[in-house]
Amino acid sequence: MENNSGGLPPKALLESTHTFPGPYVFKVIGNSEDGFLGRVVALAREASGATTDPGFSVRQSSGGKHVAITLTCETKTADDVLKVYAALSKVEGLVLLM
Repeated sequence: MENNSGGLPPKALLESTHTFPGPYVFKVIGNSEDGFLGRVVALAREASGATTDPGFSVRQSSGGKHVAITLTCETKTADDVLKVYAALSKVEGLVLLM
């Protein structure tokens, strides 16, 4: 199975474990600086080709230093998922992307 650089999930694995088109859930953890949430949501919308923001929920860490964002993006293909991962992996303040 081919593996993509940068720790992205292999396309074949995505195609074998998910039904496309359909929703795909991304977990993003980052610094709770002003603007992190907005940048994450905007990047996910743009990378997925959506015309509206994806559904999301937010949870602040107990110390307030980090924020956990769960995004649900509508994706047409595994390539769409990989595009969103690639875009989110470059967001300033990112700590963890799943």
